[in-house]
Amino acid sequence: MRSTQLIGAPDTAPHLAGNVLRAVRGVRLPDGTVADLAIVDGRIAAGEDPAAGDPRRAAGVDLDATGWRVLPAACEPHAHLDKALTAPRIDAGAGNDLVAAIEQWRAVLPGIDAADISARALAAVHRYVARGITSIRTHVDVPREGDPLRGVDALVALREQLRGRVTLQVCLLAGSEAPDAVVAEAVARGIDVVGGCPHLAPDPHHEITRMLDVAERHGLPVDLHADEQTDVTGPDSGMDIVDMAEQVLARGLAQRVTASHCVRLGSLPPERLDPVLELVARAGLGVVTLPITNLYLQGRDASHLPPRGLTAVRRILDAGIALAAGADNLRDPFNPAGRADPFETTSLLMTAGHLRPGEALAAVTTGARTVLGLPQAGTAPGDVADLLLVPDTDLGDVLAGAGDARVVVSAGRVVADTRISRSLDLPSPTAAESWAPPPSAAPSYVR
Repeated sequence: MRSTQLIGAPDTAPHLAGNVLRAVRGVRLPDGTVADLAIVDGRIAAGEDPAAGDPRRAAGVDLDATGWRVLPAACEPHAHLDKALTAPRIDAGAGNDLVAAIEQWRAVLPGIDAADISARALAAVHRYVARGITSIRTHVDVPREGDPLRGVDALVALREQLRGRVTLQVCLLAGSEAPDAVVAEAVARGIDVVGGCPHLAPDPHHEITRMLDVAERHGLPVDLHADEQTDVTGPDSGMDIVDMAEQVLARGLAQRVTASHCVRLGSLPPERLDPVLELVARAGLGVVTLPITNLYLQGRDASHLPPRGLTAVRRILDAGIALAAGADNLRDPFNPAGRADPFETTSLLMTAGHLRPGEALAAVTTGARTVLGLPQAGTAPGDVADLLLVPDTDLGDVLAGAGDARVVVSAGRVVADTRISRSLDLPSPTAAESWAPPPSAAPSYVR
């Protein structure tokens, strides 16, 4: 006999976390149609009857999602869980550029041990997941003082603790001062991705080469902090992303290589930007843009018309380059704000980056999964059943971050159910004020 759960209204008490789903029924798909989704072994199955003929479909519940819409669950393609939630430990009145933020972080880091990192990282993951994120790539520092791998060990252990509920990729963030032996030991202890920060190194080319050598030797993906400055007075050949692309092509590197930040691309005029993007596209690099943190850090030295601190998101998409977007830091010296919310990122991509709504959504969902090398999630047969259910209102409100109710599914398992109830001493909205276009008239956000 089938077990059915009603999703209920957005302001009812949350009650779904922990349920394993075999179907989501009556839900509005991204293309505007209403359908039933069958789930088998954590993936979307063909057909609409999850009870028919397949013993693997017997377990779990049918979720009646009438009045809700479904999206692919979001990714956070670039986090720093070892730094997350340390803002209360620094000067609240400081306004940091990148150099000042690094100095503040290094000042508090000696007092941070593995247990501290584990506790804050898990607390941050709770925020990410509650807001619709089921996959996270976190960078982790190699401290100069104390055990250099205490962050690596803490986050690798957290990855295993979360397995089956959250996909966590641990990316080394090795500074130029990190010895080769420490980098090698981090690989041995189980990092998923090799990374570093060449634009802060005395010799960026040497640092890019060193990290690519490690990745090539061990068959690991690469994700480097690249060109995180707005100054473009130097030659384009000296840009981190150009060096990365040229080396990837020369090596015939097969694994995924990602350039994060790439703020300098947003400052290049078209005649300089176009050949760089053509090279990046040929090399198959992915790019991660991080609007909230780079809007906070960059442009502080400008006397007027400060740069936006964003990479060239429009031109990157037009060049056919895979684009992911994330929040980067969360309540730490590099970003004292942030909600761990993918729709904070989509809102900034639309307002500061001038992306269309569908492009902004893709950057935190399908595009992010491409850059992270993850199988696609969504509603098509074969997709991973990492899903985000939101009330069936105008999707523009969702992408603007206005919605509060979210049901988050990871591989068919409900990992978060968030509802908000309100009591307001205000007049009720009129029909005109509360009106939303019928779904058939709503614009398509599918690209």
